[in-house]
Amino acid sequence: MAPRTLRGRVAIVGIGETTYYKHGQAPDAEFKLALMAILNAAKDAGIDPRDIDGFASYSNDRNDPSRIAAALGTRELRFSNMQWGGGGGGGSAAVGSAAAAVAGGLADCVVVFRALAQGQFARFGQGPQAKTISGDMAFQAPYGLMSPGQRYAMKVMRFMHRHGVKQEALRAIALASYHHAQSNPRAVMYGRPLDEAKYDNSRWIVEPFHLYDCCMENDGAAALIVVPAERARDLPHKPVYLLGASGGSDHRAGAPSHNVPNYASATFASVAPHLYAMAGVKPGDVDVVQSYENFTGGVLMSLVEHGFFAPEAANDFLHLENLIAPRGKLPLNTSGGNLAECYMHGLELQLEGVRQVRGQSTAQLPKADVSMVISGPMVTPVSSMILGSEATL
Repeated sequence: MAPRTLRGRVAIVGIGETTYYKHGQAPDAEFKLALMAILNAAKDAGIDPRDIDGFASYSNDRNDPSRIAAALGTRELRFSNMQWGGGGGGGSAAVGSAAAAVAGGLADCVVVFRALAQGQFARFGQGPQAKTISGDMAFQAPYGLMSPGQRYAMKVMRFMHRHGVKQEALRAIALASYHHAQSNPRAVMYGRPLDEAKYDNSRWIVEPFHLYDCCMENDGAAALIVVPAERARDLPHKPVYLLGASGGSDHRAGAPSHNVPNYASATFASVAPHLYAMAGVKPGDVDVVQSYENFTGGVLMSLVEHGFFAPEAANDFLHLENLIAPRGKLPLNTSGGNLAECYMHGLELQLEGVRQVRGQSTAQLPKADVSMVISGPMVTPVSSMILGSEATL
């Protein structure tokens, strides 16, 4: 029996996005933003949008695939999927779902998309606004533990205390994102640099997170297009192949009220080994990483759990010069990421992963044959994916 794998069977051939806005400032409705990003991705791929036959998204996306298909005039809808739960943890899993559909013959051309218009709906990052609460929040809200920052800070504090990680390690992650955003005109923080003093003097949100450790809240949309690998060679851009995708979480990661056995974790301990096994690469083979920053502490733990350095080596590894393109040891979030480019619920990270392999990034590496995207640390489920050039097949 042939091995079950997605490695090299599909390619990402188109990427597209809208202008990125501060939350509540998009001039268009969320549904229109989604359509605009998809049309831009189709144009980039050289594909008639009417030939799209599948749609995948994640985390309670409000844009129904049947309605999108009708608006685009697609000839038929063969596949629709949304990754459950996990917030931004579903970003790479949505690409994996699209890839599985294409590789398995359920569809021929699948769009992965995400759109947010927080002026039209509620702010995404606020605590619960309902008059009644239930489930996990019933154990947290009465004690003031309401916002994502409050919930995740305790995990990061535990990890930093256990392994002696200093605040400067988190600062380096933030500085790297802002550094890369200064060469990216798409970035919301383009033209707004960050230095050590500005970081150190910024207000605490919840320890250990300063203001610049926290992701932005933005409006806009992003999309990418997945097709069979054999079709990619006939399209305009250098094919970017999916080498591996993995999603899930550790044992009992969904246990309520901060009762998870592996508490000080980004939840990738069991996910990363499956990712590397499918991709056929090791951490040392990865040229560039785009890691979802809900908060810099999640990036810290994600990099550890994907094997880039041991927890005790975090202070030595996490210095700005190691994290910036083109010549850092591990260039990180080369478009600016969620901190400084845009918080498009993490899907903009997938687009930057593609750009690096294509050679089109605004902070381009000399060689980027293997590009990793990490989605949604500290939630459950989480996911990751590895992209590769033709040289990796």
